[in-house]
Amino acid sequence: MIHDQHGGHPAAASPTAVIVIPARHDSTRLPGKPLALIAGKPMVQHVYERACQVASTRAVLVATDDERVALAVREFGGQCVMTSPDHPSGTDRLVEVMAQVPADIYVNLQGDEPLVRPEDVQMLVNGMLADTSVAVGTLCHPIDAHEAVNPNTVKVVRAAGGDALYFSRSPIPYPRDAEAARYFKHVGVYAYRREVLACYASLPQPMMEAAEKLEQLRLLAAGLRIRTFVVEPTGPGVDTPACLERVRCLMEGRDPDLDPDPEPTLADVRLVITDVDGVLTDGGLLYNAEGECLKRFHVRDGLGMKLLEESGVRVAVLSGRDSAPLRKRVADLGLTLCLFGVKDKATACRQLMAQAGVSAAQTACIGDDSIDLPAFAACGLSYAVPDAPEYVRHAASGVLHTSGGRGAFRELADAILAAQGRQAVLGSSEAYAQVMSAMAQ
Repeated sequence: MIHDQHGGHPAAASPTAVIVIPARHDSTRLPGKPLALIAGKPMVQHVYERACQVASTRAVLVATDDERVALAVREFGGQCVMTSPDHPSGTDRLVEVMAQVPADIYVNLQGDEPLVRPEDVQMLVNGMLADTSVAVGTLCHPIDAHEAVNPNTVKVVRAAGGDALYFSRSPIPYPRDAEAARYFKHVGVYAYRREVLACYASLPQPMMEAAEKLEQLRLLAAGLRIRTFVVEPTGPGVDTPACLERVRCLMEGRDPDLDPDPEPTLADVRLVITDVDGVLTDGGLLYNAEGECLKRFHVRDGLGMKLLEESGVRVAVLSGRDSAPLRKRVADLGLTLCLFGVKDKATACRQLMAQAGVSAAQTACIGDDSIDLPAFAACGLSYAVPDAPEYVRHAASGVLHTSGGRGAFRELADAILAAQGRQAVLGSSEAYAQVMSAMAQ
């Protein structure tokens, strides 16, 4: 039996809302994340207690697939629902909860957001209760152009009435006139009407969801309205050990900026180390009649490398293979930092950092397979191409949108230049002429 968090039972005729907190124990980047202690309490308890401060909700529940999380929730007096470990997303887990807990509106509040503000969730619930024509509600807040280029920050474009027009990892709207562009970051707190969840599993996955890896695009493609509510900028969530330490500092009254090892950003990058097969090429190996291995490189990647070098960011090529075509391409690009036939990529990365005179926090790498995982661990930032194995994508700091051999390196190069305030070099004819004069295509 689910009891009203605020005393008694709601009237039968009144719309009811429940808050569901999905909490998976087996996070790839931070195992046991819901139980990580912050200021003496498990993280999931902080989220639960803040959710309980939201009025107009019938109950607050933690949905988990792990008994360890369930036990911790019961120990602090919370309510818990056990769900299947096979759900691909938090929304699917919410659908299973719906079958056990009746309500009109279900709020999905992530268990890794201990800094969530109850008043923000209250605004979301009130908005859904006030306008029954809205199928789904969510939150967003303004961000600057620097943060907008980060592919891990999901942006939303809103209509005049607040409905979402589109969500993307790319900076939208495109800043053709930079002064006119205004960006909103999507905050992943959702409120769904029961009938939306009931049909969610039957909705087809559209191309844009598969491309962006954003499940809310499935709802937009089906013609459902997603109303966005603007809030003040939110505190950080917890995705990695570095994120956890920053949140601990904030919640324990310590200055996170005094952390001797702050999490690196693209603005810090001074060296990019790239794999070859599967990143600069599509991974295919072609042999001519003489048995010579041929590789197909993308010209945009080469220009991206030159743009970085001209902007003070070194580029290094690191490959587990060695071949004449590869050495010829590196020579054409004028790159002097390169290592071929490497088996230990972690040691090789550190060697390249020493040659470039940079630290791990100033280094980003790109890879596509298991052999690149040691490089990911050695560098401050790591990026995987979108067709890399799932475990490689999970180990990376971010996942690119462009496939290997089709401009993956250029995508990261553009993001670095934008993060470092060098957007002009991307669209300036003078900058183009300057780099082309020194580069073999």
